Parts: sequence; C-alpha cells; structure tokens
Amino acid sequence: MNDPLEWIAAIGAVLASSMIAFDLGRRATAWGFVLFCVVSITWIYSGLTGGSMPIAAMNSILLLINGWGVYQYWFHPKNRQGAAGKSG
Repeated sequence: MNDPLEWIAAIGAVLASSMIAFDLGRRATAWGFVLFCVVSITWIYSGLTGGSMPIAAMNSILLLINGWGVYQYWFHPKNRQGAAGKSG
C-alpha cells in the first residue's frame, strides 16, 4: 500500500467509519455513507489498475451496500417524511 491513491482511500475509510460510528445525526451518517461510496470507487480503481482483484471485488460489493445506506438515509420515502421537519 504505497500508492498515494490507496492512502487517500484508507484515510477516507477511517473518516467515513468514524462519521457513522460517532452517531452525530442523520446528516453526518448519510455523508459517511457517501464518503464510503467514494472510497469504494477509489479502491475499485486501485484494485483494477494495481492487479489486486480481491480488493476490487470486495469494494464492488461494499459500494452496493453503502449505496443502499445512502438511499436509506436520503431517499427512502419513510425517512424523508420523518426528517422533513428536523435538521441533523
């Protein structure tokens, strides 16, 4: 893990997991999932160009999972109605 792109992805993953784990509100958690999606895309690119297919495959699945998290926190009708009057 010497490529600067991999370091950026690793630091981004730590920040995203912290945003979710510290439970700073719905908005921070939603942004944590967005950051996880960006990090997953970065890892996929790094894995494909660096010949590390397991990293690319794992992050492809994680991208789907975190995309679901973005949908749940920002776009799911149930959560949009409940958060309409709240700020997070």
